[in-house]
Amino acid sequence: MSTRVMYPVEIKEEAIKMKLAGKATKEIMDTLNIKNPTQVKIWWRWYRNGETHRFHQGVGKQYKYQKGLVELPEIEQLKIALRQKEVELEIFKKVQGVGKEVSPSYFVSLVENLKGTYRVKEICQALQVPISTYYRWKKKDFTRTTVENKVGKLCKTYRYTYGYRKIAALMKQEETIGINQVQRIMQKHSWQCQVKVKKKNRPGSAYYQTGNHLKRCFKATRPLEKLTTDITYLYFGNCRLYLSSIMDLYNGEIVAYSIGEKQDTALVLDTLNRLDLPKGSLLHSDQGSVYTSYEYYQCCQKKNVIRSMSRKGTPADNAPIECFHSSLKCETFYLNKAYKYAKSIVIQIVKDYIKYYNEKRIQQKLGYQSPVNFRKQAA
Repeated sequence: MSTRVMYPVEIKEEAIKMKLAGKATKEIMDTLNIKNPTQVKIWWRWYRNGETHRFHQGVGKQYKYQKGLVELPEIEQLKIALRQKEVELEIFKKVQGVGKEVSPSYFVSLVENLKGTYRVKEICQALQVPISTYYRWKKKDFTRTTVENKVGKLCKTYRYTYGYRKIAALMKQEETIGINQVQRIMQKHSWQCQVKVKKKNRPGSAYYQTGNHLKRCFKATRPLEKLTTDITYLYFGNCRLYLSSIMDLYNGEIVAYSIGEKQDTALVLDTLNRLDLPKGSLLHSDQGSVYTSYEYYQCCQKKNVIRSMSRKGTPADNAPIECFHSSLKCETFYLNKAYKYAKSIVIQIVKDYIKYYNEKRIQQKLGYQSPVNFRKQAA
C-alpha cells in the first residue's frame, strides 16, 4: 500500500498560481515534485469553490465528517500567531539551539515542564522538532552508563586536555574498551580536548651561528644524549616573566628550568648550571641573542656540551620545547581564561605544571606513560 503524502500549504498555493498562469498539470507535477495528478485537481476544485482554508487540513477523512478546521476570522488568526510567539519567547529563554542542535534529553525535560502551560504541539513547532521525534525521544533512556561516567570522570580529572586516545589508554588499564567507543562517548557529550590553534610554518633563509647538528632528529637512545632549550614569555601576572627550560629528548622530561623577570644571559646560564651533563651531550636552541652570547658559549665549552642551533626563522627545528611551552599555556593559563595573576601565583602554576608534566601527564610516543615513569622503566 502506498504512503499518503501531506504537502505543505506553500506547495498547494504555488500549484494554484501555476494553474492560473495556464500551466499544464504535468508541468506542475514535475516542477513541484507532486506524485499524483488527482492531487492538483482536488486543490484546483477547492480554489474554485472558495474553500482555500482546506489547504491547511491534514491527510484523512476528517473533513468529510465535518471535523476539520474552518477558515478563522483575521482576529482569531492573529491571536493564534501571538500565542505562538509567546511560546517561542518562553522556550528560547530556557534552551539554546533549534532542530538537530537541541539536546534530546533536555528537550524531553523541557516539554514535561511546559506542557502544563502550552500544548506539546506548540512547543515542538517553536523548536522545529517533529512531534513524532519528541515521542521517540521520550521512550529513550538518557541516563549515563557506567562507562560514560568513567570516561567523563577521567576527562574532568585531566581538565579536558586529553584526547580520546589517551583516555582510552587510561581506561584499558582497568577494563577492556575500544578506542572508537571512547571517541563516540566523548563526541556525544562534547568532552573533546581543547585543541590549540595551529600556526602556519614560515621558514626563513638559512643563517648559521652554529651548525644545526640536531637536524630535527628528536629521538635519543639514552638520557641526556640530546637536549633542547628555549625561552617563553609569561604575560599572565602583574609583571612580565620569562621561563627558560631544558628538555631531555630521550623521554621529553623537563630536566631544568628557571623563571626570571629579564630575558638575559644570566637566566639561561642559571638554567644550564642546574644540570650535570655528560661529555658530548648535544644541546639545541634557536638563534636568540642569549644563546649566541659569549658567556653562553663559554659555559657550554666548560661543560663539554656540543651546541646546535635552529635555522633562522624556523621554529620547527626546535619543535619539542616549543610544543611543551604551548601545552603549558594552553592547559593552565588559557584554559582558565584569567590573565591577571599575582607574580607568585604565576610562578607556582608553572612549577606545579612542570611537576605534573614530568610525573603524571602521559604521552602517546612514550607508550602512554609519563616521562619519569618511562625513564624508570627503561633503567
